[in-house]
Amino acid sequence: MSGKYKNLKFALVAASLVMSANGYAQTVIKGTVTDNTGEPVIGASVLEQGTGSNGGVTDIDGNFTITLKGNSKKLKISYVGMKPQVVNVSGKSVINVKLEDDATSLNDVVVIGYGSVKKKDLTGSVATVGSKALTEVPVASASEALTGKMAGVQVTTSEGSPDAEVKIRVRGGGSITQSNDPLYIVDGFPVDGIGDIPATDIEDITVLKDASSTAIYGSRGANGVILVTTKSGKSGKVNVSYNAYYSVKKIAKTMDLLTPYDYAKWQYELALLKNQKDITSYTDYLGNYQDMDMYKDVAANDWQDIVYGRTGHTFNQNLNINGGSETIKYAFSYAHMNDKAIQIGSNFKRDNFSLKLNTKPTKNTTLDFQVRYSDTDIRGGGANDATGSMDTDRRLKYALYYYPMPLSNLDESAGSDDDDLGNLYNPVVSQYDNDRVKERKQLNFAGSFGWEIIKNLKAKVEFGYDDYNQYDQRYYGKTTYQSRNSFSDFPGLPGITLEDTNRHKFRNTNTVSYDFKKLLKSKKHSLNMMVGHEYIITKKRTHSDEIHGFPSDFDSQSAWKLTGQGHPVKVNDIYSADDKLLSFFTRANYNYDDKYLLSFTFRADASSKFSKDYRWGYFPSAAAAWRISSEPFMKGTQKWLDDLKLRVSFGTAGNNNIPVGQLTQEYQAVTGDPTLWVNGFNTMWAPSQTMANPNLKWETTITRNLGLDFTVLDGKLSGSVEGYINTTKDLLIKFPVSGTGYTSQYRNMGETENKGLEATLTWHAVNKKDWGIDLSGNIGFNKGKIKSLGGMQEFGAETRWASSEIGNEYIIAVGGQVGQIRGYRSAGRYEVSDFKGYNEKTGLWELKDGVADATAVVGTIRPGSMKLQDMPGEDGTANGTIGDEDKCIIGNVNPDFTGGFSINARAYGFDLSANFNFSVGNDIYNANKIEGTMTGKYQYRNMLDIMGDGKRWTNLNEDGTLCNDPVKLEEMNKNTTLWSPYTKQMILTDWAIEDASFLRLNTLSLGYTLPKNIVKKLGINSLRFYCTMYNVFTITGYKGFDPESDCIKKNGQESLTPGCDYSGYPRSRQYVFGLNLNF
Repeated sequence: MSGKYKNLKFALVAASLVMSANGYAQTVIKGTVTDNTGEPVIGASVLEQGTGSNGGVTDIDGNFTITLKGNSKKLKISYVGMKPQVVNVSGKSVINVKLEDDATSLNDVVVIGYGSVKKKDLTGSVATVGSKALTEVPVASASEALTGKMAGVQVTTSEGSPDAEVKIRVRGGGSITQSNDPLYIVDGFPVDGIGDIPATDIEDITVLKDASSTAIYGSRGANGVILVTTKSGKSGKVNVSYNAYYSVKKIAKTMDLLTPYDYAKWQYELALLKNQKDITSYTDYLGNYQDMDMYKDVAANDWQDIVYGRTGHTFNQNLNINGGSETIKYAFSYAHMNDKAIQIGSNFKRDNFSLKLNTKPTKNTTLDFQVRYSDTDIRGGGANDATGSMDTDRRLKYALYYYPMPLSNLDESAGSDDDDLGNLYNPVVSQYDNDRVKERKQLNFAGSFGWEIIKNLKAKVEFGYDDYNQYDQRYYGKTTYQSRNSFSDFPGLPGITLEDTNRHKFRNTNTVSYDFKKLLKSKKHSLNMMVGHEYIITKKRTHSDEIHGFPSDFDSQSAWKLTGQGHPVKVNDIYSADDKLLSFFTRANYNYDDKYLLSFTFRADASSKFSKDYRWGYFPSAAAAWRISSEPFMKGTQKWLDDLKLRVSFGTAGNNNIPVGQLTQEYQAVTGDPTLWVNGFNTMWAPSQTMANPNLKWETTITRNLGLDFTVLDGKLSGSVEGYINTTKDLLIKFPVSGTGYTSQYRNMGETENKGLEATLTWHAVNKKDWGIDLSGNIGFNKGKIKSLGGMQEFGAETRWASSEIGNEYIIAVGGQVGQIRGYRSAGRYEVSDFKGYNEKTGLWELKDGVADATAVVGTIRPGSMKLQDMPGEDGTANGTIGDEDKCIIGNVNPDFTGGFSINARAYGFDLSANFNFSVGNDIYNANKIEGTMTGKYQYRNMLDIMGDGKRWTNLNEDGTLCNDPVKLEEMNKNTTLWSPYTKQMILTDWAIEDASFLRLNTLSLGYTLPKNIVKKLGINSLRFYCTMYNVFTITGYKGFDPESDCIKKNGQESLTPGCDYSGYPRSRQYVFGLNLNF
């Protein structure tokens, strides 16, 4: 027994040792975590599954050691911006894990000024839209791709023409009279805009919002910077992609107008109101009152449908070819767009070519080349409509107010004798009498040479050349204001203007950068620096010709081709002063332990727009970020918190956005102007209308930014919250100097401030193999304030859509904002009870005591006339008479907040995306509403149906006489709600200022990608079909054409008169069918 016991004892001990040995091997696990490039991942989380708290992080070499406590035998390794991995360690003691970048990665590289940085290491306020969003929902203009995508970035399409201006405002903008457009940079080259770049050529669009991001661009970054990176070649096999779509579009909204019968009835009443004793102004054209019923069965001419109701068509296609090896990569693209717009005579065509070569001649050098070419043709006066001061640019109103049925003898010769804006003309004739063709060609070359001189020391030299040419031909037919009034030498005959603009821009940039990681010899410390120099020179020449007196039967094509048949009046060849910018800049980025990030930039700019004493501007900025989630005290949050980073920045950026040549007084040759005579001469040298100012200096914007970025739940939910204060000083203001012989002078005066909050959120709600849902949204609050206007308290600006009748509608005042509207407050209408009675002797109604008299503004007052509020003066009492002193602030076009949200879903090859944008709290100045509900001095104009019979006050007895019986008038109008349209002029009241808050479903897209097993049989990589709808619907209380209308842009003062809806090109609703094909 004893021997057996000894053997059993030995066996048990041996088994125990074996089991202990095996157990020990499974308990302690060692490993290394690296990224795609083989670099160690520092601070990666290593967590044993099933234990909840047993874990650790990798060291500076990416190594870790963990003792297992549970039975799952699985480790979860994760890091911010990378895909987490679950590794089975059963039977293993050492593992090597390679983490890959996540699709929602914070390791995404973000382009910043003169360089790039990982998203997780950003210290400034930056937002990006990638190529996927640009490809899946095609847009005609790259600017449109930003609509509703970024907090604090407001994108507005001013009207509906194919060449419509897309206005982008980053955090409101600080200038008053000058442009608040951001700086556009395409592949490092500054450009005027990105509208001529196909969206399919773009890799990503990045918006820099705060000074720590924009200060590196110094004088040009005060209003934000938009960086566009176009697609480059990739090593590997050749990739060919073809994208094409065809679309149809129709006008989205039209206005309802009076019927022919109601039109005739109102014209009869208007004739009586103008002159009871002589109504031939009615009977000569519309017949007798007793015959008015004949208009009940007359079909109306739908001029809106005739002028801009046709079905538009767009065909867009683009071809991309890229590929290469490790030493040379190439990308070629061609894009074509042909757009037949909804307005007659309006078309748009664009062709784009681009070629990009990236080479690596040696191990330490790079040589890159790029060329882009665009050729754009715009046909029809609809492009950029309502931009001038003359009626020529506002003829779209004719489609609304031209009489609705054919009338014998009624033509443009009838109506007001003092009509200085021109009478109404046949809308179709007017379209062709205002014909216009613009041809725009732009060629851009760029090249760069990079050299890694020694390890981590890199130098780069860049050269670029941009050649811009635009040929603008305008035709003024016999119905235009110019032909009838401006062409005094040949009145009533056609004329043309021809303008050829050539602009050449040269750029040279040299940078040297160094990464100090070899010198620091510590993986916890990271420092890199960059210094650079840049020189940009722009030359511009504009040649213009004006020719009058063509034969009366010449149309636009005849006049443009046979210019010798007219009489040359003006020939101007204007050479602008060279615009030169010399710059030096530097940037330093420091990172400690991936927790503490510091960034510093400095730029010095010298601009030829300023004199020597004020030429240099200096723009420093600093930013810091703290990755709170990497702190030891946050260890308990690792299961759900991926990244939490606090950012703060402070810096300055500049603005020199004024025309060249302001230092010395410019003179120009005045030749052949038949309206100008001085001592018998009409050829002379005369100073420009802008007075010189040699004391101009930089406009400077100081920004402060505080932000918090977060990513949770393994990247499923991420977002940011930011607050900012921007102060702009030494504003460059175009100041009116009437009485000096000049119209204006640029001056440094005043200060503005913008404060705001922004929030962005992205949620990857479902991410399964076969289906997924992503939601994203943003919101931005911005409040602007004018803190100073130098020695002034306020000044006004006018749109002049009604000539000088209304005066200054916009007020720019200390304590207010640009975009505040000034006018009268409506008090409804004069009721019968407001009058003592009708005086038969004078033929006038007499107001009761205490009732304010609006005769000076409205005209002859009678029951039903428009009534205005008599505002109290400084002493708190009203004066009883309506005048200019009763005008006050009645609206503000600036929104309380704006934003957008998107829904993206995919399931079994199908994809669905919906993109919304919204604006809340902004007013709009509905000038169309005023013109469509008041007569002013005009006759024979149609009106909007809100002034239809039964809605407007009527003074017409059933027998066709004018009613002056108080009791009968009151009974006749007991159910009417509006006043009589009869006024002596156009009047701006708060009734025409409407709330333009809106929610728009901007795009709705449905696509289907064929399964891979099918496309392989076809010999292609992928094939996707899609259909997209643009401008799907808009929820708004605004009654006009569109709540985003912004139609008045004239004389360089467009920034002072925003948000006015008048005679603009209406928007369309578009249906798109397309495909994305990849070989």
